[in-house]
Amino acid sequence: MRGLAIGSFRSIAARLFLTAAAMSLVVLLVASILLTAYYRSEAEEVFERRLDVYLRAIVADVSESGQEGRTGPGQLGDPQFELPGSGWYWQITRLDDKSHEIKASRSLFASTLPKLSDLGVAAEIGGFRRGYAQGPDGRRLRIVERIIDVGDVGIYLVQVAGSGEEMEEQIARFRFALIVAFAALAIALAIGAAFQVRFGLRPLRQLQRELASIRRGEWDRIMGKYPSEVAPLADELNLLISANRDILERARTQVGNLAHALKTPLSVIVNEADAAPGQLAQKVQEQARIMRDQISFYLDRARAAARGGALGAATPVAPSIEALLRAFGKIYGDKGVIFSGGADPLVRFLGERQDLEEMIGNLLDNAGKWAKSSVTIEVSVDGQASRPALRITIDDDGPGLAQHLRAAATQRGRRLDETKPGSGLGLSIVVDLAAAYGGSLRLDDSPGGGLRAELMLPGF
Repeated sequence: MRGLAIGSFRSIAARLFLTAAAMSLVVLLVASILLTAYYRSEAEEVFERRLDVYLRAIVADVSESGQEGRTGPGQLGDPQFELPGSGWYWQITRLDDKSHEIKASRSLFASTLPKLSDLGVAAEIGGFRRGYAQGPDGRRLRIVERIIDVGDVGIYLVQVAGSGEEMEEQIARFRFALIVAFAALAIALAIGAAFQVRFGLRPLRQLQRELASIRRGEWDRIMGKYPSEVAPLADELNLLISANRDILERARTQVGNLAHALKTPLSVIVNEADAAPGQLAQKVQEQARIMRDQISFYLDRARAAARGGALGAATPVAPSIEALLRAFGKIYGDKGVIFSGGADPLVRFLGERQDLEEMIGNLLDNAGKWAKSSVTIEVSVDGQASRPALRITIDDDGPGLAQHLRAAATQRGRRLDETKPGSGLGLSIVVDLAAAYGGSLRLDDSPGGGLRAELMLPGF
């Protein structure tokens, strides 16, 4: 599942999946322990009842055989008592005779069972004793014994022993089957948890996709239908987007009003200065032009900042570049400079078309002034950043620019060569516009020997 790394606890999907997996693992582990313990208890109880049945049968046979003049049990119906070393034994020991006559099953094969009374095992109600002891072949045996009095025939100690190996093998088979079943159940639960998490978080992924579409300019608001838990968030985001648009629209209106309010008095001042020639009038005209340039510069910057914060603005890059290449090809045609390059038709800039063309136009114009014969523009999408970005590179084959002068070239009003036409605002405008959109401009050496301008802007 995408984004489901074990160490990524910042992921809601990872948290939900790991929590469900941990709870399922704990439940299955506890259930396996309880079931195994219960099965062992039942198996031991069945084993004990089986020993008790054999003991009672032998006691009954001894009592009847004593009355009939014999002292041995009849058939117990279990062939394991006939197989030597089978782990199942019975033994009858006479206690009231010095000879201590012993009769035993063939499975004992001339061996004897230890007495629980000699091992310190206390008698239960009814004279029964139960306990574990080491058998003749070294195996651990469960032994039950009882003393019976057959009157004149004698007093006997009747013992029945059984090996727990069969029971342990049965428990081991049950444990293996339980592990296999619970492992399959754990895998099924993990798949179910992953599906549940993926299905449950689908509305959030849909909301993310719609927000990305709004950021790319494809949609202007969230349109999808969401569950009751997510719908309020979608509504609040729509309200936030609408409020953002209203604020930006008011900011644009105020910027336009300010432009008209300042330009009109400046025009009056310039007209009055023109009507009264002289040194003072020339100074007024000079300062008025500077003020007009400054007002235009900062108003454009304010408009760019407002547009840069807008959601949903997206501009195709290819048409703007094609138009600019045609225009500058004609402007610098007499100089013999060839403008070439382009962009993928699917590439878009997250901003206004006017700002994109102003940035690229200033860079192409600057390259055209210094180029000898060619200016090339290339556009690529940089997907390695945290969010997609456009990399626009403009190369010329001019004399280039020394590294220590590159920072000064982007300062407002700086002209490194007064012989070239211009106001010195071109590159600084590009820097300010790019910064308004969260981008940047970098000057570097071009592979062709001239200057390379690398413009980074948000896009996709």
